[in-house]
Amino acid sequence: MTLDEDIKAIEDEIRKTRYNKATSHHIGKLKAKLARIKDEVQKRASSKSGGEGYSVRKSGDATVVLVGFPSVGKSTLLNSLTDAESEIGAYEFTTLSVIPGAMEYKGATIQILDVPGLVKGAASGRGRGKEVIAVVRNADLAVILLDVFQPVHYDVLVQELYDAGIRLNTRPPDVRIRRKFRGGVNISSTLRLDLDEELIKSVLSEYRIHNADVLIREKIDVDQLIDAILGNRKYLPGLVVINKIDLADEHIIRECREKFPDGLLISADKNINMDELKESLYQKLGFIRIYLKPQGEPPDMDEPMIVLDGISVGEICDKLHRDFRKRFRYAQIWGTSAKHDGQRAGLEHVLHDNDILSIILRK
Repeated sequence: MTLDEDIKAIEDEIRKTRYNKATSHHIGKLKAKLARIKDEVQKRASSKSGGEGYSVRKSGDATVVLVGFPSVGKSTLLNSLTDAESEIGAYEFTTLSVIPGAMEYKGATIQILDVPGLVKGAASGRGRGKEVIAVVRNADLAVILLDVFQPVHYDVLVQELYDAGIRLNTRPPDVRIRRKFRGGVNISSTLRLDLDEELIKSVLSEYRIHNADVLIREKIDVDQLIDAILGNRKYLPGLVVINKIDLADEHIIRECREKFPDGLLISADKNINMDELKESLYQKLGFIRIYLKPQGEPPDMDEPMIVLDGISVGEICDKLHRDFRKRFRYAQIWGTSAKHDGQRAGLEHVLHDNDILSIILRK
């Protein structure tokens, strides 16, 4: 039996097994085995392709990728938001490579990528899906672009991204697994868990983890436990955008609003709600402002650096000059990330919005 046949057999068994307390262990072990085999298939496919994919150089302050089925309007949207010239055609698979564009908004330069349309089976490689998904994994935000007449595509797109290890609008589970040479598996938690120790040990055993200290600090399910074990998931913010509303009647638009209360309805062709989309992209990316202070001089409060939330001093150094990290001595911080004004900090220090930063370099 091939790996693909193994995957189908396990998926069929999970689907046919009614979930209850008596079957929870069996289903949990099946899910762990399924995730392990899928991970192995993806690694084999990547090694066979020699890492072949779309070469995209990241630029600007953040990167947004447009994810959707063919002919959903990604190229039109890219051209509406940026200065790019992406080919537009009234047929499927118009975009055969990655088309980048740059959007300037509130002082930030946002790179937007138009990639070939995803289809069902993309996570397994259909339609060059693996190359497209590799671009998505490297982005800072995924826009799930839907046709107003085909909202059912949302479930397919999210499932394909999920199968490829991309988790939208969530964060890594608060689970720490420290392997050791002996002593078995010791499980501790800061709250009452829904998973029992036998199931947790069974899942760990599927990945040949027989000796480890496991600390769980939040309620998790089996899928989140598997994600924590694998440690190769990409956690990415996502924004649902529904296109072509200029062609739809009120009934269809109302149904889309009900199904996607947090989604944004637009028409890229007729330029409807494009300003709202730009603001949503900016907010969803979570930009912050950092003010630079040259040593011995006042800070520049007129032109802050626009960067993503969670950025470190070292990453700021990388943005400023390729030699800054190598020549770095220490930083001084004024703002909410500092314990006191002028606090000395290292490369790993994480900055907050409106912080003032001074970088001291070796001469």
